[in-house]
Amino acid sequence: MGPRTSAVPASIQRFDTIDVLRGVSILAVIVHHTFLRLLFAGYPMARRVPPPVAHLLFWNGGNGVTVFFAVSGFLITLTSLRRFGSLREMKPSLFYRIRFARIAPLLLLTVAVLSVLALVHAEGFQFGHKNPPLWRAVFSALTFHLNWLEARFGYLPGNWDVLWSLSVEEMFYLFFPLVCLACLPFRRGTALFLAVLFAFVFMGPFARTVWTTNEIWQEKSYLGGMDGIALGCLTALLTHWLARRHGGRWGRTQNRSLLALQLAGAAIIALTAVGPRWFWHLLPGRLDLYGSLLSLATCLVMLGSVLRQQARVRFPPSRLTAPVRWFGRHSYEIYLTHEFVVVWVTLLFVHLHPNTNPKPGGIAPYQPPLPHMFHWFVATLLLTAPLGWLTARFVSDPLNRRLRGARPPS
Repeated sequence: MGPRTSAVPASIQRFDTIDVLRGVSILAVIVHHTFLRLLFAGYPMARRVPPPVAHLLFWNGGNGVTVFFAVSGFLITLTSLRRFGSLREMKPSLFYRIRFARIAPLLLLTVAVLSVLALVHAEGFQFGHKNPPLWRAVFSALTFHLNWLEARFGYLPGNWDVLWSLSVEEMFYLFFPLVCLACLPFRRGTALFLAVLFAFVFMGPFARTVWTTNEIWQEKSYLGGMDGIALGCLTALLTHWLARRHGGRWGRTQNRSLLALQLAGAAIIALTAVGPRWFWHLLPGRLDLYGSLLSLATCLVMLGSVLRQQARVRFPPSRLTAPVRWFGRHSYEIYLTHEFVVVWVTLLFVHLHPNTNPKPGGIAPYQPPLPHMFHWFVATLLLTAPLGWLTARFVSDPLNRRLRGARPPS
């Protein structure tokens, strides 16, 4: 480890609205995975509530990942701009060191624990005969092609499956600093760099529909997720340019315009969360523009809220959103560990309310009352919080600081 003077501190402030976006997204992912576990066990809760309510509560996990992609591209780019001064001055070795320090410790621990549970054939964690060998899953998780592995062999157990989005993100960031150095130092390099990002935005809808018939690959392909990351990068560049041009000072009309962008993005996010069936009719053609529109809406929220927060034109953080913002700040830790809680809580639920229908996925003849089942969802959400906090407190945060060479907090 290098000397203390080589420490790499964080170079970006926290943005309350972005923490809310991430918090709502991780909550949607947890509820979605809990719902799927119960559905496969024979408890289809979606049939017992109105369709719009069912979609809002149970089917927004994929939307949550889409929001994560856009937020990730925005924060990584904005952080790099402030740390290096400009993307033209990007230092790949430092960029990779920062990403490794943030991602690797918990990823390695998660893969190790999942491997042990698979080897001892723990219920809910064992590999089926249709799954690839365990070593292939470990190798794919650590080399960021687990999404490709699933497209070829089928879905892995849920605890492994969540790592597909990490494969998309880290493959993008593997080439991000290299593209910066390849394009930006040269004449008209900025135009070329922007063209590369817009190309990813353009290819995303095609990658999710036209370019493949593999349903898993349509959902989890690299290009199918990178359009959201690229939109986040472009929004960060625009945010940085506007902040420098105006010096963080906005007139009343400009503040209203930023607020209007923020509210418009929030409205689109709300519409996509309620139900996609009627929403799809608003989008032309066969292309999957749904994810692109959700990413764009997320970017509008981030653009307006970040510029207003930097100008101190905002209300203080509400206590009502404090729990959601806490989930947002710990979203990475909760994302990688929540399936442990989901699996064990679901197994306990099925044990207490056994499904006597022998058909796989069959509906249990006795369905617990809805309020009782919702209590289990709440319990699952609450139990993911301490596990996420423990992994952040004793794994991610200390090892992140140590790998960066930073001092522990006082």
